[in-house]
Amino acid sequence: HKLRHLISLSRCDIRHMLSMQKYNMKPSGSARTLALTVCSAAIGGTFQYGYNISIINSPTSYIQRFINDTYVERWGKGLDTPQVTLVWTFVVSAFSLGGLLGALLAGPMAVRFGRKKSLLLNNSFLFIGAVLVLTSRLARAFEMIILARFLVGINSGVSMNVQPMYFGESAPKHLRGAVAFSSAVFTAFGIFLGQVVGITEVLGAEPLWPYLLASNALPGLIQLVTLPWFPESPRYLLIDKGDREGCVQALGRLRGGEQQMSAALQSGSTASAKTPWSLFKDSSLRSQLRTVMVASSAMMLCGNDSIYFYASYIFLEAGIPPEKIQYFAIGTGASELTASILSNLLIERVGRRYLLVGGYSLMSCWSVVFTVALTLQSHSVAGMAYLSMACVFAYILSFGLGPAGVTGILPAEIFDQAARPAAYMVAGSCMWISLFLVGMLFPFIVKGLGNFCFLPFLAVCVGSAVFFGLTMPETKGKTLAQITAEFDRKNGQKMREMPNGQVNEPLKDHYQLGKACSSTTITHDAEIDIDQKNED
Repeated sequence: HKLRHLISLSRCDIRHMLSMQKYNMKPSGSARTLALTVCSAAIGGTFQYGYNISIINSPTSYIQRFINDTYVERWGKGLDTPQVTLVWTFVVSAFSLGGLLGALLAGPMAVRFGRKKSLLLNNSFLFIGAVLVLTSRLARAFEMIILARFLVGINSGVSMNVQPMYFGESAPKHLRGAVAFSSAVFTAFGIFLGQVVGITEVLGAEPLWPYLLASNALPGLIQLVTLPWFPESPRYLLIDKGDREGCVQALGRLRGGEQQMSAALQSGSTASAKTPWSLFKDSSLRSQLRTVMVASSAMMLCGNDSIYFYASYIFLEAGIPPEKIQYFAIGTGASELTASILSNLLIERVGRRYLLVGGYSLMSCWSVVFTVALTLQSHSVAGMAYLSMACVFAYILSFGLGPAGVTGILPAEIFDQAARPAAYMVAGSCMWISLFLVGMLFPFIVKGLGNFCFLPFLAVCVGSAVFFGLTMPETKGKTLAQITAEFDRKNGQKMREMPNGQVNEPLKDHYQLGKACSSTTITHDAEIDIDQKNED
């Protein structure tokens, strides 16, 4: 009976069983490993970006008072309100400038140290920043807060680029979008948790503000303890390090024995990593580079972070008592978290393009309604304050449903291994520069345009929806070669020919991991080696 059963099995089934036996892995075990890897990487990764954006809002008045008191102790006189605001602007903008530097460091770090080790080393910026914040009040130096926020920004800049790269290279094809989208889920979770920790009853009281700003060290410590137990990116191990055995082991742990490689990987070729400048010079990647640059810039220029700033005013006008506004602000973070979880469930069904275009389209609609509501509210029309409040939640929900998560996974899906770190450097630079510009310009936009302050964001959302609708192909379930061919078709370029005269479509398995077992397998040498060991 056993003999008949074995004969009925295909060669692929036998290999799958043997590989399972070799690494003692079951599909459920690999799914658990992948889920724990995602949690361990994200809790000290993109979670930190959302958390550090959120926790700075609660102690604003306390830190401004500390700045003024410190100045009085040094010079015998206090600062005027505009001067305190200027110093506070340096505190806030230091985070964006640090993020820009972190985005530029992320590519070289990912290539030199690997994806996992880069995330671990990245925590050093966080711990130094926490020490500076905790000792700033004792040293009576507000400059230490500025430096701490700069270091925290570097940490966020690195993690926002390296973590999606790590996830996109580790997940099987059918989970690639969902796993990569979890970066957005943890960002939203960080915003939400930062709002909760920042309320007065937890760490939001004036004596506790240094501990609130230093609390970001705890997630970093959790990552430092847990992440070393999980595997490195299989693609990095094989392509950048040339470690085939390590790659096979990582695949066994992450995918339950699905040890498939693309035809390009089977050759063992290791193309050197590209630089951002080489990406700009490569005409064959111009459409893809333009897409990630527009997506990263639009994510920050669309006004989602600004509407968080505007929310307190809207809640106050709606009749919410000032001491209760902090609890309603938690609702905004909960809205983005809910939307990101929903989008994580939809991304492999609906696709990236529809979520991106749909998200910006909805945000465009809510911008119009929000502007009308603010205008009518200024004329004392009844009920408009509540409509404005509803628009705040709807705008945040629409952002979390699409742009918040899809933007981060695009470079991992439309660039190959050699170009991916540089692509993330370019995308991250665009994102942080845009965040810096919005933070600096939005107060002047509010002062100049008043109730029409969201019209510039309306223009960004409409332009983004049109741009992605016309130029961006769907990437769900497609290989890199298929995505490249779609970019060429949508942007009016001819199909690129290979040296043998064939177009790139036959290389449809290029840079694809986790395909059906009946297609490509591990390199020929490794395959023979596995066969021989199994026969022995």
